[in-house]
Amino acid sequence: MSYVAETMSNLLHQTAFFNLTWGNYLMIAVACVFLFLAIKKGFEPLLLVPIAFGMLLVNIYPDIMAKPEDMSNGVGGLLHYFYLLDEWSILPSLIFMGVGAMTDFGPLIANPKSFLLGAAAQLGIYAAYFLAIFMGFNGKAAAAISIIGGADGPTSIFLAGKLGQTTLMGPIAVAAYSYMSLVPIIQPPIMKLLTTEEERKIKMDQLRPVSKLEKILFPIIITIVVCLILPTTAPLVGMLMLGNLFRESGVVKQLTETASNALMYIVVILLGTSVGASTSAEAFLNLDTLKIVALGLVAFAFGTAGGVIFGKIMCKVTKGKINPLIGSAGVSAVPMAARVSQKVGAEADPTNFLLMHAMGPNVAGVIGTAVAAGTFMAIFGV
Repeated sequence: MSYVAETMSNLLHQTAFFNLTWGNYLMIAVACVFLFLAIKKGFEPLLLVPIAFGMLLVNIYPDIMAKPEDMSNGVGGLLHYFYLLDEWSILPSLIFMGVGAMTDFGPLIANPKSFLLGAAAQLGIYAAYFLAIFMGFNGKAAAAISIIGGADGPTSIFLAGKLGQTTLMGPIAVAAYSYMSLVPIIQPPIMKLLTTEEERKIKMDQLRPVSKLEKILFPIIITIVVCLILPTTAPLVGMLMLGNLFRESGVVKQLTETASNALMYIVVILLGTSVGASTSAEAFLNLDTLKIVALGLVAFAFGTAGGVIFGKIMCKVTKGKINPLIGSAGVSAVPMAARVSQKVGAEADPTNFLLMHAMGPNVAGVIGTAVAAGTFMAIFGV
């Protein structure tokens, strides 16, 4: 009888209930909220479901992220090895290749002025950088945090790893992906506040057709120009343009399909679960995390505002030919930000179609965020 009682006691003490802290329970609740938003509300489920589930796992079973040296058998936890691929910048770069293979750069080629709108939307990055320094972060940490303003999760992870800010990578990545998911909620109030109804009703001329040769030359030329100026951007810009060249060349359909489908989704699973698993209660529940979340929101709001305000300037310069709403798509949440521009414009005038026009700044924003990351790496000599 005593053997049975001892066995049952051992089994009971092996359950997670005896090891969890209040912080773990809080993070489990946060994970459940994220799952609700992803499944019930449809907020970027491809990102939020794996992130939330990784968050759930690590706060129930912390050893799933354990390092080999911390384990008696010398073997680390499953998600630790996934996370190494984040730290080594492998997964973010592969994500960029998938984005390139999925994205039509035609609207940007047809309207090169979109580059200016994409650049203006990077205002949030630099505003957050100086604000982060003011709030006590060192230069490298401030740079890693500020990229959240580009609404670009892979670039945030990439830069945090390159600058050696792995302890902040979890909060930075979760904040970046969370704000990417909440684009439809965060952006419209800012867009409406900064524009008049007349501006939101502006209809833009149809974009010119873009030739196949232009689409093939574009990724090659951008890679050469950007990487010559900022070689550190090669892993991101290079993979983005390689994926797009797969798409536009028309001679490697198998590679295009693999990069934009199977490989892309495998990488999203690995990256999402490992990022979520970096948010254990011990690592996530602290003052620095709250600062990062707040700075991310400020950066994202400033980025949206910067794009819209520059859109208003271009509207004036072109005498009403550009709808300022497309400037908000200059943040690099592809294609969600462009869809939001379309939605807000359609609310003012149901016959207004801004999606393709907004895709130009949206794609430019992806390139702009990568360039901003490369600039910070150059500044800090990485």
